Amino acid sequence: MTVSSNVAESSPAAGAASPLSSARLLDGTDATPLFTGFSLSGVELANRFVMAPMTRQFSPNGVPGADVAGYYARRAAHVGLVVTEGTYVDHPAAGSSDRVPRFHGEDALAGWRRVVDAVHAVGGRIVPQLWHLGAHRVAGAPPRPEAAVFSPSGLRADGTVIGDEPSTKEIDAVVASFARAAADARRVGFDGVELHGAHGYLLDQFFWPRTNRRADGYGGSPANRARLAAEVVAAVRDAVGPDFPVVYRFSQWKGGHYDARIAETPDQLEALLTPLVDAGATALHVSTRRYWLPAFEGSPRTLAGWAKNLTGLPTIAIGSIGVPTAFLGDNESAAATLSLAPLMELFDRGEFDLVALGRALLSEPAWPTKLRDRDLSGIRAYDKADGTRLT
Repeated sequence: MTVSSNVAESSPAAGAASPLSSARLLDGTDATPLFTGFSLSGVELANRFVMAPMTRQFSPNGVPGADVAGYYARRAAHVGLVVTEGTYVDHPAAGSSDRVPRFHGEDALAGWRRVVDAVHAVGGRIVPQLWHLGAHRVAGAPPRPEAAVFSPSGLRADGTVIGDEPSTKEIDAVVASFARAAADARRVGFDGVELHGAHGYLLDQFFWPRTNRRADGYGGSPANRARLAAEVVAAVRDAVGPDFPVVYRFSQWKGGHYDARIAETPDQLEALLTPLVDAGATALHVSTRRYWLPAFEGSPRTLAGWAKNLTGLPTIAIGSIGVPTAFLGDNESAAATLSLAPLMELFDRGEFDLVALGRALLSEPAWPTKLRDRDLSGIRAYDKADGTRLT
């Protein structure tokens, strides 16, 4: 099965199964600050590195097995926090594969308990990413082939009609499914939860005017478009209590729509994010394809930097760290550099608190540790083949 960061994407060029260039990676930069601890709503993280969520599809019938537990544990020993691959909440229309893990049913939850135990055994911290595909669901696909596709306005991004606009009662059922999953996450022993509101999936479909054409309280203004996400955050907060970390992941870009934007200005972004803060989110995972790029005209500040500045919440930055060929658009060359110098400059400016690694960890689970120990010649570069297996 191929790997994705929960998105449909352009295939990155295959990386050689060889070490990274130490000169290109550090480029004279001191990365020591990334190895300081961080408290995420009272959960103590050993360093500032996060394993990003990446869909793997190695959970037959939606149940993660011992191989999945080992996969996460091998990386948990080297990062401060693991965010699991996207896991389906128990809403009938949430998923589109019986190999993507579920986050409901005692068989799947028992599998997740084994994952949590394996991660905690090596001193790691882990949160599940709770996921609803929305309009990206394939009609008739497992695990619930009878379920209709659920989306804000019954439309895909290209305008294709895929169903009816859901009622408020039907939206309430989605909110409840996230709350149940979050309660189960706490019961199983996870250290928090992440809500997937990025990349064109359901919560993000409500954010995006192209897929949200509703004329009621869930559409129109940025605050209205954020209403479902805020209701989900509030319900999750009620389910897990006041101190359990609730991370919300968002993005401008979507799978197949790299130029998409949910906000054209900082004011619009603030209007989208403020309801999430008020509802009880404790951190923002800001997904970009290129972590260093400015978010809006007239300012060098990145999207993670704007999110932190506007909300006061801790932010997680991500986007092409260690893998310059990820998420290439049409007529787009590889990222400008492998150097961590821009990353450290942004960290020193206070634009983010944590940094997420994706594909880099597939080929090199010990990527942060080898960086810390300056064993740079031992860091194995990303190999596309590692996206097809659990390493």
